[in-house]
Amino acid sequence: MSRSAGNTAAVHKNAKTLPSRAVPAVELPAPSEELAVKAVERLGWKGVLLPQLTLLGRKVFVVAELLPDAHAERLCFGVGPVVDRTTVATWVWPELAGKVPPAAVRIVGVLAVAKHWRTGLASAVPFALHGDAAVVLPSSVALTDDYLSNCLPRARRYGLSIVTADPDGTVSMDLAGTPEHISLEQTAVTRWVNEVVYEQVLATAS
Repeated sequence: MSRSAGNTAAVHKNAKTLPSRAVPAVELPAPSEELAVKAVERLGWKGVLLPQLTLLGRKVFVVAELLPDAHAERLCFGVGPVVDRTTVATWVWPELAGKVPPAAVRIVGVLAVAKHWRTGLASAVPFALHGDAAVVLPSSVALTDDYLSNCLPRARRYGLSIVTADPDGTVSMDLAGTPEHISLEQTAVTRWVNEVVYEQVLATAS
């Protein structure tokens, strides 16, 4: 072995013995499902809390309520949930106005449970323009300068609610969302999300 190789090996060996200053990873104080139940109650959302699902590439919890009249109409015409995005995309065409099935559920709110506020906002913001949206975060995250300086201004901008979870699993409202941001315009995306949620509501009921 050359002298340089021996020195390199010695350096590598010594490097392994240096003390590590790794920051402990932030963990959720309880399973996501349990925190979602508590957060929905704290937020006062009324409806069916669906199991966590992936919408628009984000893992979220949705609270929705079935619209009895619209659901009955769709049953009469044999039109169940339509989750094919290409088909649903045509429903907003002007020439199909009045010819597409009515939305059979109302999405009360969309909730993201995350360990970090950036992940939570990335999951919740796409839904915030069309309804109530919220994020559940560990309470330790809400004590950082990063949260105060960067998370809260962004959450206020999009009208998001933020619920924090203490180490014992107790949840508290840290920021109440505002409804002024909500748009009532139906788009191909919102109609498709509504159909996916409609399917999940029926599956949960059965």
